[in-house]
Amino acid sequence: PILDTKNSSLTSCNHVFSLQITYTLLTLGIPLNTIAFWVFCCKLKRWSETKVYMINLIIADSFLLFTLPFLLYFTKYKHPVDRLCFAIQNIYFTNMPMSILIITLIAIDRYIAIKFPLKAKILRSPLKSASICGFLWITLIIVSNLYPQLHSDREGCCFRRKSSQPMYFSLFSSICGYFIPLGIVIFCSVQVIRCLKKKMAMNPHETKLLQKAVHIVSVNLCVFTACFSPLYITLLLRFALQVAGASSLLSGVTTYIKISACLANCNCCLDAFCYYFAAKEFPEFSCMFPKLWSNKHTKDYSQHRKYPVSKH
Repeated sequence: PILDTKNSSLTSCNHVFSLQITYTLLTLGIPLNTIAFWVFCCKLKRWSETKVYMINLIIADSFLLFTLPFLLYFTKYKHPVDRLCFAIQNIYFTNMPMSILIITLIAIDRYIAIKFPLKAKILRSPLKSASICGFLWITLIIVSNLYPQLHSDREGCCFRRKSSQPMYFSLFSSICGYFIPLGIVIFCSVQVIRCLKKKMAMNPHETKLLQKAVHIVSVNLCVFTACFSPLYITLLLRFALQVAGASSLLSGVTTYIKISACLANCNCCLDAFCYYFAAKEFPEFSCMFPKLWSNKHTKDYSQHRKYPVSKH
């Protein structure tokens, strides 16, 4: 009874927390992503790898925001597993991994541009970036549509699993969908920071610009890790408990999964704040926001193009 009372209290607190987070994300995320989409699609004319990735990231974040009210309603009122449930699940489980993979692609693209500037002209192009993003969209949409058919649980509720049996597909998706990308992002970010610090030693007159680039890369890495790691670590913990047969602990872990999922959803708003740094690669941005673009920034533009550190 004591355990049931604690779990009930956790569930109640979790709903209040989820409600507050969802309102905040919608209030901030919708206008921020709308403005970002307008800037990148309508105002920044030059196509680049950065623009391709940013537009895809905005689309993924916007679809994720769209699912949040449904997610909150389904979990609160125990909505049955129906077509609407499957549709929202497909959108949610397509766009969160897509956001992670796009951030990973941006980290790789930035690593190539800074570490191998000569090869970058061959390896990088807007068309290649668009092709990779298109392939990822198609792959994730197919996987998200196959997932409910492989693990259908119509006796349960939407976004809730009634079965306590371990799902090996969940383990596979966690490893391939987050932990491998996390390793890539960490590797690329560390290498970029090292490369920029070497350039700082060789070019003292560019120290301030390069130091700013190092800070951007470091902050983006920290935000990415802080947003997604709690969710995927907790998912691994749930899988381990399911394998061990510790069903008495699963309800508490499930509650923490919901809380960490709210934290992961926050990334769709934090991404929007980073779009500003991506937009600064484009000269049109200085004409749109002259007060935010000082004369010093204008002088540093040519140097900034040598060290593309925009967004993650």
